[in-house]
Amino acid sequence: MKLVILDRDGVINFDSAQFIKTPAEWKPIPGSLEAIARLNQAGYRVVVASNQSGVGRGLLDMASLNAINDKMHRALSVAGGRIDAVFYCPHALEADCACRKPRPGMFEEIARRLNVDLEGTPSVGDSLRDLQASHAMGALPFLVLTGKGAKTAEAGDLPEGTIVVADLAAAVKRILAA
Repeated sequence: MKLVILDRDGVINFDSAQFIKTPAEWKPIPGSLEAIARLNQAGYRVVVASNQSGVGRGLLDMASLNAINDKMHRALSVAGGRIDAVFYCPHALEADCACRKPRPGMFEEIARRLNVDLEGTPSVGDSLRDLQASHAMGALPFLVLTGKGAKTAEAGDLPEGTIVVADLAAAVKRILAA
């Protein structure tokens, strides 16, 4: 199975320091929806792996998170693409859970549910914790410079093998060329 794992905020849509709490706040980064559609057309399954600590902090409820993800699915459908599954960690940092990136629990769940080995699977994120979770599972980390990506790149200390690209469209171009 050809698979790509994407973080949501900062990769597919613009991020916010105040969290994305409503569907109105969810706005796709130009070119991201079309990039996902290109992956789908090339036979890739695309899943999202996203920390959503705003739920655990009480900034949004599950109905709001579902409505935001529904808007993402609808926007992708219009662009000719789809997300096959959304995995998320709703816990706040203080919960010390296994599923919150940089821990690999969410990636382990993806591997288990899809019955795949994530070794070499492209995984696109904009933060160090996205890259660390990906690297822990042997996936191939891509850092986009959108969202928190430019600050992450500036800070350095990226996991070995991380590929740095401008945005999701550039990541998809690299993935499809491989």
